[in-house]
Amino acid sequence: METPEKSIIETISQFIRRSVTIKLVSIFILMMLLMIPMEFVRSLINERDTLRESAVREVSGKWANEQNIYGPILTIPYNKQVIEDGKTTLVREQAHILPSLIIIDGKIKPQSLYRGIYKVVVYDSKVSIKGSFSGLDKYLDEISHHELLWNEAFLTINVSDLRGIKDKVNVKWNGVDNPVDPGSKIPELISSGITVNSLFAGEPMGQLFDFSFDLHLQGSQYLSFIPLGKETKVNISSNWQDPSFSGSFLPDERTVNDKGFSASYKILELNRNYPQFWTGNQHIQNMQNSAFGVNLLLPSNDYQKATRSTKYALLAIALTFLTFFLVEIFNKNRVHPFQYILIGLSLVLFYTLLISISEHLNFDLAYIISSLSVIAMIGLYSKTIFDNLKQSLILVLILVLTYTFVYITLQIQDYALLIGSVGLTVILGVTMYITSKVNWYDLNSLNKGDS
Repeated sequence: METPEKSIIETISQFIRRSVTIKLVSIFILMMLLMIPMEFVRSLINERDTLRESAVREVSGKWANEQNIYGPILTIPYNKQVIEDGKTTLVREQAHILPSLIIIDGKIKPQSLYRGIYKVVVYDSKVSIKGSFSGLDKYLDEISHHELLWNEAFLTINVSDLRGIKDKVNVKWNGVDNPVDPGSKIPELISSGITVNSLFAGEPMGQLFDFSFDLHLQGSQYLSFIPLGKETKVNISSNWQDPSFSGSFLPDERTVNDKGFSASYKILELNRNYPQFWTGNQHIQNMQNSAFGVNLLLPSNDYQKATRSTKYALLAIALTFLTFFLVEIFNKNRVHPFQYILIGLSLVLFYTLLISISEHLNFDLAYIISSLSVIAMIGLYSKTIFDNLKQSLILVLILVLTYTFVYITLQIQDYALLIGSVGLTVILGVTMYITSKVNWYDLNSLNKGDS
């Protein structure tokens, strides 16, 4: 004969096993607990992305980093008399003049290098720059009473990574070839570049000074310019099909197709926040802020897509658990909490499969392989639990629709919020319809065959 204490314990145990409310609460708690391994998955994705960025930096460091080209800047040193305590001393200053016209034609030939499994975009470019300086008298009028050192005047051209220069550079100044010296005499304005000395034998007589030079330049991913001219015209083209135009200015005209891209800019002095002439070290930050150019993007960043897909992990887990729970409600097929755990872990496994396969194949194919693997695994497992092919096929259909919904949302990033909101509304509405006639107070047992 059972003791009263044992009978009470069994009664409580049976109540817990059969209670729909407790089952719902336990399923919800399990869903929240599965977010812990999802955080580990996100950490793994971030770690792999960090390794990719490290590979990009390493390859770029050996090839040449992204290139920023601007100039030339004409610098004229002068001696300024300063009176302090009744004593007159000479202070050396510098006046900087920007070109009245700059025309840049650039052709970019990209190529892909690999560091392990990681792909890095580098390029070989040929950039032709020409233009002119005019109206020097107008700019220098305010310092004409000082001693201008015309014989020490020089041009400086910024090349952000000098390791990328592949051919000898000659600057043609008023029709005369001038050799260049490495380094910058105005490091505050141009930290890395080349210098052309001995421009004038004495005070210049003309008002217009032409210049031109070619750069054969290697770089990585990004090529940018700064519009120093009173009028700056830039034309760049490449056979790369995935450009990203960035910076302070976008192209006035652009063409992007399967043969590559071309872009043209026209930027005026009035479009930027610094003048054509100044003395001393001014306007440095404003110059840098006016940079613009093109980024040679890889077709997609698989790690970013994988990270975005993890945001829908709770949706996939919730829909799958909801399907199993509804089967329990309508068909009295009990699913043990341990089985829920295995199903939840298989859903988490999808993301590790996705990121590992996408490192060797393209993201779309990796997504198909990963989702089909997880769907097949859960579908076969549900067949053994439900012992009902129809119920298993319904579950498989729900999983297929879920992963298809997530995939479409990943492809249409601009409308992700709209699609996600509509999708969740539809899912909630269908669930409400299916369960609308369920008498939740009359569900006393989840056991098959219980009365």
